[in-house]
Amino acid sequence: MRTALFILCFSLHSALAFSQWTWQNPLPQGNFLSSVYFTDINTGYAAGQAGTIIKTSDSGTAWTFLSSGTSGWLYSVCFTDANTGYAAGDDGVILKTTDAGVSWNTLPGGTSNSIKSVFFTDLNTGYTAGSGGTILKTSNGGQSWTLLNSGTTRDLSSVYFTGMNTGFAVGASGTVIKTTDGGTSWTALSSGITLALTSVCFTNSNTGFAVGDYGTIIITNNAGASWSVVPGGTTNYLASVCFTDASTGYITGDEGTILKTTDGGSNWTTLVSGTTNYLATVCCPSANTCYSAGDLGTILKTTDQGTDWTALSSGTTSYLAAVYFTDAVTGYTTGEAGTMLKTIDGGTTWTPLSSGTSWDLFSLCFTDANTGYASGYNGTLIKTSDAGTSWTPLESGKTYALWSLFFTSPSTGFAVGENGTIVKTINAGAVWTSLQSRTAHALYSVYFTNSNTGYAVGDSGTILKTITGGTTWAALSAGTTQDLNSIVFTNDSTGYAVGGNGTILTTINRGQTWTPLSSGTAQPLNSVFFTDADRGYAVGDNGTILKTIDGGSSWVSESGGTDYYLSSVFFTDARTGHITGDWGTILSTADGGIVSVKEIASTSSEFLIFPNPAGSKICITGGGKIPGETAVSIFSINGKQMMQCDFHDQDPAEINVSSLAKGIYLVKIQTRSGTDVKKLIIQ
Repeated sequence: MRTALFILCFSLHSALAFSQWTWQNPLPQGNFLSSVYFTDINTGYAAGQAGTIIKTSDSGTAWTFLSSGTSGWLYSVCFTDANTGYAAGDDGVILKTTDAGVSWNTLPGGTSNSIKSVFFTDLNTGYTAGSGGTILKTSNGGQSWTLLNSGTTRDLSSVYFTGMNTGFAVGASGTVIKTTDGGTSWTALSSGITLALTSVCFTNSNTGFAVGDYGTIIITNNAGASWSVVPGGTTNYLASVCFTDASTGYITGDEGTILKTTDGGSNWTTLVSGTTNYLATVCCPSANTCYSAGDLGTILKTTDQGTDWTALSSGTTSYLAAVYFTDAVTGYTTGEAGTMLKTIDGGTTWTPLSSGTSWDLFSLCFTDANTGYASGYNGTLIKTSDAGTSWTPLESGKTYALWSLFFTSPSTGFAVGENGTIVKTINAGAVWTSLQSRTAHALYSVYFTNSNTGYAVGDSGTILKTITGGTTWAALSAGTTQDLNSIVFTNDSTGYAVGGNGTILTTINRGQTWTPLSSGTAQPLNSVFFTDADRGYAVGDNGTILKTIDGGSSWVSESGGTDYYLSSVFFTDARTGHITGDWGTILSTADGGIVSVKEIASTSSEFLIFPNPAGSKICITGGGKIPGETAVSIFSINGKQMMQCDFHDQDPAEINVSSLAKGIYLVKIQTRSGTDVKKLIIQ
């Protein structure tokens, strides 16, 4: 019964696991946001890349992650009342919530074409528009959808209705179509242009606007019978148009473009947005207040009709290549153009440091709390002796990229890079000596198991080994020609290397032979890290995160909530880990990344949570004294840890849950004998 309950809870996300990775940078998150919709002045939603849906209840000050149940791109979100909303996107996915976003259910849309726009005329009647001229209609709140004959096969990007029966859709090559019978038939209108149209909006039954490529703005004053071009003063791609009344409207687009009109669209003024990021959407819940969102998680807000725009999102969007922690709370990450960040609170906040270089930095290594090194392009080596406050350039003697660093002692370290480069220092970086690798292949990662024995991996399956502290290196047979990007050992004998096409290799005999493991992915893997002999992680392209709890025999894929390139993974203990990647991505977990069926199945404990549904408190009993130390963690339905409590010989164990919002939660109960997961409803 316990296992069945777990699978029931878990099926909301995956048959295997639910994610517990959260964004630390950028904030509130870094995925592209395609659509914003506010149900009132305080409550709004944004949807976008990798199935992202976030919600604010305080006018954008704070945003909460919602579990969409999909990893596909969501292009449009809209609500018909405070609780009922829809989101749609890739592969014809249509989602619906009836509890203000707490849970989302997949609706049977009946198409695999991407859906770019959703519009409802009342609580029950809605339309979608998408690729291949697809238009769907529902008359029963999404329970069923009918494919309409749009009369075009061109991609449609936006749909808008001015009444119950009259609507418009726009799309590729200047396409404008209109219906006057609730979608039963559609008529092609002449827009007078051949450029792509991205968004359509009407201020009344006759007056409407469409925007698109190359700064295109067109207007109709006769319900679409004719359209005329209006100069907007820009050639940037325009993505979204929204009006607050008949006179005042806003358009957003590429390079942070925001245009405004106060005369019904005859003239448009360029506003200062404060960003150069692409702004894909604009929504105005009141005459004074508007929101815009787009690339790299950008969220902007104005409360003075566009005069000033405040960024609600924050953090670097530079590529982050490496992450390294010196203790549980102190960590560093580095990357593009010498970017260096530091945290002293476990990643909650990251502060920029001056690295003193503009070269890309790829690797970090610390020998103690204060002393650290970074390496990068053009043979760059830098050192800090004051915990990152200042960095001193070191002379590597190389102009090649140095991809990886490893120190075996405070004084002895190695760096590897392009063209088989290996350099070594025995005096804490003061002098670096070139070693003979006997290969011209790029070396991407280096790891030593002791002061003499080390390994380096790189292009085309290259694996090198030294047992002489780097004086000599021998080539090992990897059994693959895939690039190998990262290597780690869990003891003197057992090691792992990861690389192209999902390659994972293991050795149990100090590298004499390497055995391929099944990763379950074809995505390149860029970094591997083990917290102990059994538990390890690998990250890679397209947001790939893999985890093993059996020494690599099997790997489970988990979602980090993004499909960005992931470059580096580092754990400070068995539970706490951090991942960095493209566009400033920093993800963290406080509970080992995922809870999987395999991790749960071994439990023999039986627990009961009461009351359930609960109000302000719950009690957990094991039918007698709960033996020894018991850790209870409560997770939101999207895997975010909300609470953790520790108990000793308490039965029942009481927890105050009054701080939790209404909704569905998962309770993980960890004892020495195993783990149990229960479903909890707060009402």
